[in-house]
Amino acid sequence: MRREASTSIIAVVLMTIVFGLAYPLAFTGVAQVLFPNKADGSRITEHGRLVGSKLIAQSFSLPVLGRNGKPKVDADGNPVLRPDRRYFQPRPSQTGYDPSVTYFSNLGPNSTDERDLVRANLAAYVRLERPYDRSLTRAAVPIDAVSQSASGVDPQISQANADIQAHRIATVRHLSLSKVHDLITQNTDGRSLGIFGEPGVNVLELNLALDKEAPK
Repeated sequence: MRREASTSIIAVVLMTIVFGLAYPLAFTGVAQVLFPNKADGSRITEHGRLVGSKLIAQSFSLPVLGRNGKPKVDADGNPVLRPDRRYFQPRPSQTGYDPSVTYFSNLGPNSTDERDLVRANLAAYVRLERPYDRSLTRAAVPIDAVSQSASGVDPQISQANADIQAHRIATVRHLSLSKVHDLITQNTDGRSLGIFGEPGVNVLELNLALDKEAPK
């Protein structure tokens, strides 16, 4: 029995060293050498300041102020936010764009809660965008504008979504619509390997490009 116990202990130690230390360190070292930016999270910095990651969506919103000039809070004590009209908006997020707890609502297609959530998102989207594009109809709103991604922090929106928001951005930023479309094109990622998925517009990179083109 002592021999079996010794063998088990040695196996545990060896496995821990090989698969718990050596294996992760080897892959981390290779990644740091070959893909240093991706290994560090595809972080984006501006003027030496970290502003986010190319891989993670973030909120572009402003606090709603009460009559006393102070930010409003909801029943849970969280600040009430509204979209910042100067920026392209990411797709809805169940997590509030918190990358530490990525998940989605997990509601099925036959769920009345999911139906009500999509309807609320659609109403909010049209309410935000229609003042800048009177021809916008609910039927023209793309699905990613009203539904969550599986992670809740998808950094991209569809080109159709970006094209609708371009009208608002052009008006608020005092840019031509064609210029905004150029910025969208420049910040659109193609299909993976040229054949998988659909092109997507990286919201953070596009908003940073906007700030350079038309400073706040």
